Amino acid sequence: MGQQQGLGRVTQALTERLGAGRLITDPLARSTYECDGLANHKAVPGLVVLAESPDDIAVTVRECAREGVPFVARGSGTGLSGGALPHTDGVLIVTSRLREIVDIDVAAQRAVVQPGVINLQLTKAATPHGYYFAPDPSSQQVCSIGGNLAENSGGAHCLKYGFTVHHITGAQVVTPVGDVVDIGGKAPDPPGYDLLSMLVGSEGTLGVVTSITVKLTRLPQTVRCLLAGFPDTDSAGAATSAIIGSGCIPAAIEMMDTLAIEAAEAAVACNYPAGAGAVLVVELDGPAAQVEAQFAQVEAFCREHGAFELRVAADETERALIWRGRKSAFAAVGRISPDYLVQDGVIPRTALPEVLHAIAELGRERGVRVANVFHAGDGNLHPLVLFDGDVPGEEERAEEVSGAILDLCISHGGSITGEHGVGSDKAKYMPRMFSDADLDTMQMVRCAFDPDSISNPGKIFPTPRLCGERPGRHRGAHPLAQAGIAEVF
Repeated sequence: MGQQQGLGRVTQALTERLGAGRLITDPLARSTYECDGLANHKAVPGLVVLAESPDDIAVTVRECAREGVPFVARGSGTGLSGGALPHTDGVLIVTSRLREIVDIDVAAQRAVVQPGVINLQLTKAATPHGYYFAPDPSSQQVCSIGGNLAENSGGAHCLKYGFTVHHITGAQVVTPVGDVVDIGGKAPDPPGYDLLSMLVGSEGTLGVVTSITVKLTRLPQTVRCLLAGFPDTDSAGAATSAIIGSGCIPAAIEMMDTLAIEAAEAAVACNYPAGAGAVLVVELDGPAAQVEAQFAQVEAFCREHGAFELRVAADETERALIWRGRKSAFAAVGRISPDYLVQDGVIPRTALPEVLHAIAELGRERGVRVANVFHAGDGNLHPLVLFDGDVPGEEERAEEVSGAILDLCISHGGSITGEHGVGSDKAKYMPRMFSDADLDTMQMVRCAFDPDSISNPGKIFPTPRLCGERPGRHRGAHPLAQAGIAEVF
């Protein structure tokens, strides 16, 4: 009851300060925001704020902090871990209207953007200057850079260019107590603690970002793209290991298995090699002479390990056609299954054959189909676990298989997430990967930023524990201050 009353006071204060036009209070309209891209986790927010400026965000957070009301930031809502799942008695801060590219500094190879700027929008703006934004999630046509920062998103080309964290040099953030803080900037290596890397991938638990400074990457001189059809995933995996083992680091190596190919064909008619048990999409970029030499190596390795068909894109149109099937893979699965779960785990690249066989066996044992599409070059798996929610027991079996896949990743020295984040979906798996001491240390960091646990509560950590509920502390006390350490800000 107390939190509901606090929400009422926040709603009244924000109506006066922002105007009713920026608030959504109608229950039906609020339900539009009940989930992100992972639709099996749903909660209708108590209030939705459509922020139109960084000041709107700061005002909203301060009102929430004053009343102890939880808040969650949401960009385009394309996340796949329930990271933007709202709080039923809290405020959802929508940043999708903040789409201004504030500055493109060609000389410094930097851009400053608001959090709602769409990933591909920035690349299109930078391309006339000879640059682009390298991180490219499959959802880059709709996902926002604020969300990319929150989840430390990757994409097909992260094999060579790294994840979002490698392309962020500065951010302005509204902390959970309402302070506006600048971290980093255009400089490549600012002094002091690396708070920026802590912020990237924190999934909104350390505050709300209002401005982001990113690196721009020079457009490559040459890009070559190849599609290779293999009889099975083992041979495609062997080709991948041979390519990487040779010292060649392509911009991307993507793999799809039979079921994923079937889905892509049904959705976009990508015309991948008929009868393929697996396909590889391999792309190289860089100086022309280097790319040509490495491309010849890649073709040779693919043939040596059983590729029965190779297609080389002759131009940008053919390159887009090759990528079309891979980029559409997640949504395409809807053509062959009423429902599906998207998983995201990481394994050592050398463990690909063993883990893929184990995933297939899990599916057979539980009567669940699994389509595999993933970043083969760095072992980031995206198994798509198919089920029909109208058939009793199928969703439960799919969730069992999904969890067992994460256990496989951990047992092979991998991780429970590569780029989708932990969110609500995988919080319960954190103790399988981290010790109690590890989780307590992470919680200490979170409490240093958010002593009242109101910034995206219930995400990442397996139990929704308030900082003050930890032994030997009082609610609201700053844990670092209790340890004799000055406050971070």
